[in-house]
Amino acid sequence: MATSQITSSLRNLPAFERFQPSTLRFPSAGHVRIGTLTQTSFPSFVVKAATVVAPKHTTVKPLGDRVLVKIKDAEEKTAGGILLPATAQGKPQGGEVVAVGDGKSVGKSKVDVSVKTGLQVVYSKYAGTEVEFNGSKHLILKDDDIVGILETDEVKDLKPLNDRVLIKVAEADEKTAGGLLLTEATKEKPSIGTVIAVGPGPLDEEGNRKPLSVVPGNTVLYSKYAGNDFKGKDGSDYIALRASDVMAILS
Repeated sequence: MATSQITSSLRNLPAFERFQPSTLRFPSAGHVRIGTLTQTSFPSFVVKAATVVAPKHTTVKPLGDRVLVKIKDAEEKTAGGILLPATAQGKPQGGEVVAVGDGKSVGKSKVDVSVKTGLQVVYSKYAGTEVEFNGSKHLILKDDDIVGILETDEVKDLKPLNDRVLIKVAEADEKTAGGLLLTEATKEKPSIGTVIAVGPGPLDEEGNRKPLSVVPGNTVLYSKYAGNDFKGKDGSDYIALRASDVMAILS
């Protein structure tokens, strides 16, 4: 069959009404025999994928107990002024609340979100969904994923929320029982510390707050690798974790 006859036949088929011989092309892979026809018996076919352009949004309204946080930029320099490459910059864990949802229902009670717009907050690692609009990165996360409110640059001033507890970590032993000096790499991570601040407690089935079983000043034993670690300006280590990760009160 001649090329002109195939082209004419394709144009008469409804499924090929929008295809033009000059815009469609099979990949060049040599001569492929299909029955008694070869690739060179067909006109060229080029298929182009459609580009979808998402609409631009300028506002995001969180629903329920969700919160929208504008992510704080990562530090580009160390405390000593050394410039950090992008790969060495720690992932930010804080930002400013720019919008909040209407809260959630617990039992017969309506519970508002525990933070307000304008507050500086610290949130759990890897929490929420990151979105970018108006040229800035934001995070949509649940109210329960917010660790606490931090209005200063001092970690010890963190105000824990919900069932969170802020603990000042005890210093690791620098010597073994036999008197050998330990390097930083071999020091065991401490799991003992002093409670600095506590949240108002979790919600019960009626939407009321249940007080926590620990109070500021308690020396506690907590689960290893739980919570979020912070370094204070005084060089001390702090950790914010859930009260359920505190295993015992020491005295």
